[in-house]
Amino acid sequence: MLLDFEQPIAALEGKLREMQQLALDSQVDVSEAVTALEAKIKALKKETYQNLTRWQRVQLSRHPDRPYTLDYIEGMSEKFIELHGDRTVGDDKAMVGGFGEIDGRSVMFIGQQKGRNTKQRQFRNFGMPNPEGYRKALRLMKLAEKFGKPIVTLIDTPGAFPGLEAEERGQGEAIARNLKEMFLLKVPVICIIIGEGASGGALGIAIGDRVLMLENTWYSVISPESCSSILWRSWDYKEQAAEALKLTATDMLGNKLVDGIVKEPLGGAHTDAATMIKTLKKTILKTLDELEALPTEERISQRIDKFSNMGVVLE
Repeated sequence: MLLDFEQPIAALEGKLREMQQLALDSQVDVSEAVTALEAKIKALKKETYQNLTRWQRVQLSRHPDRPYTLDYIEGMSEKFIELHGDRTVGDDKAMVGGFGEIDGRSVMFIGQQKGRNTKQRQFRNFGMPNPEGYRKALRLMKLAEKFGKPIVTLIDTPGAFPGLEAEERGQGEAIARNLKEMFLLKVPVICIIIGEGASGGALGIAIGDRVLMLENTWYSVISPESCSSILWRSWDYKEQAAEALKLTATDMLGNKLVDGIVKEPLGGAHTDAATMIKTLKKTILKTLDELEALPTEERISQRIDKFSNMGVVLE
């Protein structure tokens, strides 16, 4: 799938393929022209992706070929055992989690999972968890705490499921309880936005010692489309809404709402999933080393202080 701003790059790549095919068919030496065109494509890519608008980054975060939570977990861990159910209502397929090993180190992975085709998206409820999804996440966090294992959450959701049945089962209470409990977890907690980070649906598993964002992701109280529909009563102003929301990784880091940005391959995570997974694995291991060096009480205190210092309070 090509996005609008990727069309000029795709056109040049098409010419490059034609030129390479011509060289094969006619045995004509066009190596200099190929090298020049490859350099031009690389320069155009660099210029394009360094100057993306906020809305364009939102589009990249939703690219259907981006790695999802299970892609990262299975790519990073040698062993992964998925755990199911909240022990109250059922097993929410939009929220996945379980123990995995990274270079011999046991980690509890938790995250929202989207689907790649219509059937999978319906099965995963489009990555929008119900209350039992957040209760399952909390159960797994407590399990990790019991066995002294660090927690890594991977966030990629357009929001918690807004249906009537979710509200009847206590969606707000489930998310609020997660926020409270995550502040006090005794084990290291790393939270990473790998795609969309919308509203309380994202925040419900995003209270951690380190909150990181991939380069082409967004994190905000509301999506640009929903913001546009509220302010302008139309989705036509989603680009302006994205600019006003300041929801990109750079914006979040500048406002001290996240702790770091994980670089993506040129063109986005979907262009080289293997490299992206390898980069994230390296980042997680490095961050775990830093957090495990801190005494438990100090780590919890820093976690609470970090979130308490966000925003402005007047009394």
